[in-house]
Amino acid sequence: MDTTATILHADLDAFYASVEQLLDPTLRGKPIAVGGGVVLAASYEAKAFGVSGGMPGWRARELCPHLIFVDGHFKKYQRLGDAAISVLTDFTPLVERISIDEAFADVAGCTHLFGTPAKIASAVRCRVRTELGLPISIGIARTKHLAKIASQVAKPDGLVVVDPATELAFLHDLPVELMWGVGPVTRARLAEIDVHTIGQLAQVPGWSLEQLLGRAARDKLTALAWNRDRREIKTQRRAKSAGAQSALGKKPAEEQVFRPALRHLADRIGTRLRARFRSGRTVAVRVRFGDLRSVTRSVTLDAPISATAILAEIAEELVRRVLADHPDEKIISLLAISVSHLETCWDIQLELPLGLGDEKCRPGTKRGMARWSADRAMDLIRDRFGYDAVGYGSVALGVSRAVPDAFRELAEKDL
Repeated sequence: MDTTATILHADLDAFYASVEQLLDPTLRGKPIAVGGGVVLAASYEAKAFGVSGGMPGWRARELCPHLIFVDGHFKKYQRLGDAAISVLTDFTPLVERISIDEAFADVAGCTHLFGTPAKIASAVRCRVRTELGLPISIGIARTKHLAKIASQVAKPDGLVVVDPATELAFLHDLPVELMWGVGPVTRARLAEIDVHTIGQLAQVPGWSLEQLLGRAARDKLTALAWNRDRREIKTQRRAKSAGAQSALGKKPAEEQVFRPALRHLADRIGTRLRARFRSGRTVAVRVRFGDLRSVTRSVTLDAPISATAILAEIAEELVRRVLADHPDEKIISLLAISVSHLETCWDIQLELPLGLGDEKCRPGTKRGMARWSADRAMDLIRDRFGYDAVGYGSVALGVSRAVPDAFRELAEKDL
């Protein structure tokens, strides 16, 4: 096992808000939020008042009465994010980008050219600040998980190097929510057994953690709590799934609420799949209720799909099953769709009309081909005139979106 800390995790600080402050210097040092009805991103000055991404605008204004809301410049975000990550590639080819504003890099093979990992990280931070005017925090460690945690500790605008000789001492004093995979729900469950730090989590007996979180989560979190992470940098990543989600606030669990939302999600996913000649066999939905508890349902199909209408109808049926299984749940706060078991699909196999019950969900039937052809026609129009040039009426008229689609596309992983 490598005992040298050569993995960098670089993360642009409060990226969207920092870009807005860069574009408008009068906003620097002031609490700002990107968005309006929903906070898409907040500056550190706003975060000091408790404002955070995903928060309703009214709540953000309550916490910070002098909060300044600004519209997003999504093309600027993409351009500056690309430019910042490209700085890393000037030092090493081993760069794994995981979002628009963060990436891993392995510098083990280039220290003889550029110096120690700490010197390389300092040079990256200096260039991003000088050339782009943006702050970036970097963590350096022996594993990817610890490097990511170190970059969070380094924020804002800092650099933290974790010595392999003291990495457990560094790790075990930190709050458990810094771990990859520990969100609000998992954190709350761990708090029920008085586990608040990573060190406390490391000492929980395996059977107890399995009973609380399940076997898969137990194995993953226990390994990470002891810094056992064998993942390497992957420069070429091919997504195993395509997904999208939409936060609804707190809405009644009724068809007129979830149906247009699901159709909009299906439109976004289907468009991305078809653009890359991909289709998938497994469709899953996630429904989050008002108490933040989530339920997932999925179905695996005989034939892979990418048509928007077919994907939407399957997702709607899955959500109906969830609600039928949980009749006491009257509020939904989030909906998500994902398509997995992806295949490269250049053409569609035609099917005979055999009167099967699932023919409407089969892409090779007459109805399925008609839907796919309509989608492709819209794709061509959107490619030429923009995404908003054409769309399904049920999507355009049936859902009000507080979060712009341009922002969603930046946040969603590409295929």
